[in-house]
Amino acid sequence: MTLLTQQQINDALSQLKGWSYKDKGIEKNFVFKDFKETLSIMMGIGMIAEEMNHHPEWFNVYNKLDIRLSTHDAGGVTEKDLELAKKIEDILKL
Repeated sequence: MTLLTQQQINDALSQLKGWSYKDKGIEKNFVFKDFKETLSIMMGIGMIAEEMNHHPEWFNVYNKLDIRLSTHDAGGVTEKDLELAKKIEDILKL
């Protein structure tokens, strides 16, 4: 996978509300109603991530979920990270 330039990342993030670039990855923090809702969202993301063979770094406490996406083999953000971020946003629209 090819690393994206800072301009490409900035352009893509302008279409992904709440996502930011930090330390060679893109990140977003979520807050849900309760743990049950958070876990349900995590399961949906997990299924898509597995299909893509591209797994997020995430941290969860009760109703909070922090997600970080980076393509480790490439050493930063690639199109694969943006694709997964878009799919995560689609899950949240359901």
